[in-house]
Amino acid sequence: MKSKANVNVYLLLMKEGKLLLSLRENTGYEDNKWSLVSGHQEEEESALYAMIREAKEEINIDVKESDLQVVHTMHRRTDRENIDIFIKCSNWQGEINNNEPEKCGGLEFHSIDVLPTNIIGYIKEAIQMINSKMIYSEFGWKKQLQPT
Repeated sequence: MKSKANVNVYLLLMKEGKLLLSLRENTGYEDNKWSLVSGHQEEEESALYAMIREAKEEINIDVKESDLQVVHTMHRRTDRENIDIFIKCSNWQGEINNNEPEKCGGLEFHSIDVLPTNIIGYIKEAIQMINSKMIYSEFGWKKQLQPT
């Protein structure tokens, strides 16, 4: 049987060595934990296009494809199969604003080396992998490779 993985995009928005985190609220998934600005790829759009769309929808900024760099991919298992694409951006236009206050309890820049204790587990692992220059990881599988 072929995989029907969900493709998710995550924005590593960097400013002065700090990473923008988003506090999840009222979503039913990992509420009251820090995450990244993120979203699901929709039908007929590429991952980078999805990231550009999500950045505008969630935090009101405009990013160009040329300012985006894929820095990590995670193959993750929860109750479904996920392909998570982590995309770094240090240049954008517009003022950051929480456009989804019903789902986001706040936006804050945090040191990439000192993350909050209440960050989502796979997000923390992905950031650690990115800091270690690892471009691929697996999370949540019964059978998976271990980082070397």
